[in-house]
Amino acid sequence: MTTRCGFVALVGAPNAGKSTLLNRIAGAKLSIVSPKAQTTRFRTLGIVMQDNAQIILVDLPGIFKPRRRLDRAMVNAAWSGSQDADLTLLLVDAKSGLREDVREIIAKLAESRNRIWLVLNKTDLVERGELLPLTQEISGLINVEHVFMLSARSGEGVSDLMARLAAELPEGPFLYPEDDLTDLPDRLLAAELVREQIFMQTHEEIPYQATVETESFKERPDGSVRIEVTIYVSRPGHKAILIGEGGHKIKSLGARARMELQELLDRKCHLFLNVKERAGWDEEKARLRAIGLDD
Repeated sequence: MTTRCGFVALVGAPNAGKSTLLNRIAGAKLSIVSPKAQTTRFRTLGIVMQDNAQIILVDLPGIFKPRRRLDRAMVNAAWSGSQDADLTLLLVDAKSGLREDVREIIAKLAESRNRIWLVLNKTDLVERGELLPLTQEISGLINVEHVFMLSARSGEGVSDLMARLAAELPEGPFLYPEDDLTDLPDRLLAAELVREQIFMQTHEEIPYQATVETESFKERPDGSVRIEVTIYVSRPGHKAILIGEGGHKIKSLGARARMELQELLDRKCHLFLNVKERAGWDEEKARLRAIGLDD
């Protein structure tokens, strides 16, 4: 029986729905999701079996104009992940259409020799008659092999994309065990789920001025795990907001993250959060390496 295996990069502007699509296909929360842009900060693998194929989906940070060392590392991770993939899925938010940042991404992708498939996402939010003109306009800017119209949120159209990926990836042996879902270590997943709650439960600039690191991940004799996580913030005011009056906010962050983590790891988790002020963490190479980014 011929097997197929390959890396498929998810490339697009922030908030195009890359992480939502990865989680939908994998059937598990592997990449954190929020309504805010620039939620994903580093490469996340989702390993999916479809027919006789192992599809290795690479969720990458959204591509935007970088300002900080952190931003530059995120954008570099996105472009390098695309270059290394066997196939690139260009995700475009059908509701937002051809914004300037999307045009810039398309122009750079057009310079590469990558195989490009166009995925119009969030098609459930627009009139069907708007999709064909958008497809034609994008196809005039870049050569795409196939076009898919889907909703990562509802799952509509996703099975068609998966079937075509399984049929067209390169022939070859599987690179991961068939029951693997991701290559991310549990301690990094724990930090990401805490960071997701910061995005969901706080506002303004706080989610972008915070980073999360797992300091300790210890197995307990009863099969549970004790996890100690530190949230680094840039300003004293942000620390106060994250802790909240009487510790209310930090308790809420921890409770929600613990529920998500227990479901993902299928075990009881004892999660302890700490908040520290560390001005300029987003320019520190050590902090970037801790969250899986190279400068």
